[in-house]
Amino acid sequence: MSCGTKKGLLIVVSGPAGSGKGTVLSRLLAEDNYRYSVSATTRAPRPGEVDGVNYHFLTEAEFRRRIAADEMLEHAEYCGNFYGTPKKEAYAVLDSGCNLLLEIEVAGAAQIKKKYPEAVLIMLLPPSFAVQESRLRGRGTETEEKIKQRLARTREELTYIGDYDYVVYNYDNGIDEAVADIRAIVRAEAHALSRNPEACRSYFET
Repeated sequence: MSCGTKKGLLIVVSGPAGSGKGTVLSRLLAEDNYRYSVSATTRAPRPGEVDGVNYHFLTEAEFRRRIAADEMLEHAEYCGNFYGTPKKEAYAVLDSGCNLLLEIEVAGAAQIKKKYPEAVLIMLLPPSFAVQESRLRGRGTETEEKIKQRLARTREELTYIGDYDYVVYNYDNGIDEAVADIRAIVRAEAHALSRNPEACRSYFET
């Protein structure tokens, strides 16, 4: 795995249900300079899932040991199971020069920013709350109660938006634009002087 000579960027993308995170990230991951790291979980594998490919499937005791040893970049408990991002695997991607893309909910994103301040946090949103509700209802796959839960969760998630560096809107039929916006953010961040402290010295030495 090699994407370049400089350290890659850690890019966290969060967004409420209906924001199109999965579609946007899959488009980016199809490109050469983006990678993901396999998450860890304590839940049981589902049919067809492979350890080390879909997830690192761990016992609860092992997961707790890794938390205590500060081996997780972020972690959360959801529906009785732990989920998290192993540091070792994430850092290996970054050290290879590849950009690491993580789809993480807001609390996990805050953990990452604290442990890895260089991370770039992007909030992906539908164009409005009304559009989000329309998208969720248009799926036709969830109960009214579930839709209301997701919309209520959105109000909680958006209280964290001040912790993010960028907001990108995923308009209807706007996947290409959202992907292009994230690419532009990554390009700009790669050229930030804070990431290129040797610019002046190397200019005169080469």
